[in-house]
Amino acid sequence: MQIGLLQQLETALAQSQVPYCCYTDVVADPPEAIVEAALAQALQAKVDGIIGFGGGSSMDTAKLVALLACSGEPLQQIYGVDQAQGQRLPLILIPTTAGTGSEVTAVAIVTTGATTKAGVVASQLLPDVAVLDAELTLGLPAHVTAATGIDAMVHAIEAYTSAHRKNPYSDMLAREALCLLAANIRTATHEGHQLQARQAMLFGACLAGQAFANAPVAAVHALAYPLGSHYHIVHGLSNSLVLPHVLRFNSRVAAPLYAELAELIVPQSKVGNDPERASEALIHYLETLIADLRLPATLREMNIEESDLPNLARDAMLQQRLLVNNPREVLEQDALAIYQAAY
Repeated sequence: MQIGLLQQLETALAQSQVPYCCYTDVVADPPEAIVEAALAQALQAKVDGIIGFGGGSSMDTAKLVALLACSGEPLQQIYGVDQAQGQRLPLILIPTTAGTGSEVTAVAIVTTGATTKAGVVASQLLPDVAVLDAELTLGLPAHVTAATGIDAMVHAIEAYTSAHRKNPYSDMLAREALCLLAANIRTATHEGHQLQARQAMLFGACLAGQAFANAPVAAVHALAYPLGSHYHIVHGLSNSLVLPHVLRFNSRVAAPLYAELAELIVPQSKVGNDPERASEALIHYLETLIADLRLPATLREMNIEESDLPNLARDAMLQQRLLVNNPREVLEQDALAIYQAAY
């Protein structure tokens, strides 16, 4: 709203004589109160359709309002997988960041308490139309472009190695997404005016969203969520902070799959024929990328106290919906060791 991104859409609606109202109070990691307030405005205005415009938080809120405004179900009743019973209003989603892939997923995440989140997973949350317009991402600051881009790469990597529902379709999407994202994230971050790179990032994020919609994400996201809940670290950066360390933990069992991904994006001279060497090359590539993007690399840099790490590990274990998808079982002591490595 502040930088005028919505103006073109508002003009089009006005010219088409389509009455509308805007809910503009969505915040990152939206709490239940935000969803309820947006829903109340939609009900009061008797809207007959929803457009979600913005980043993942805006789109997640829009998805839930489209469902709840039509079905009448309480928000608390639909947390979990396939708990929603009703239908939704017509829904259009327009991402302004290249990261979450929320425009093509059946998932919406809500902050439910001071340090807890819950997800709604329901096919009704998939939109009728998703619009990918790279011009809407041209004004993104470099650090947001970098963090959301890493988030999309995590979606591709975790979908490719998901312990449940990994399949040839999600593999295809994940591989293509990772190629697009890896080839363009530096340019999009450091030369943000390059529309071609922006479009590739937006398409890559969309493909990665479709990939993890078919093969769910795992421990990187599970360990990222407490960082967002406790310290309000944006989601993409939370993922970035734990990414190399979760992959190093997983590589004992996932090295062959990581080696296949390394072949796509790591210079061939560094991959070799040994899966363990190739897996380590992928992890090193990602560590170097995070540094090149000038993202913080340690929890210490985020002013997290080392004494808080056991609490983070306990909270991560609440994310069993995600942890069951990890290629290697994660126990609480494992989560703590990963946080310590990231510290």
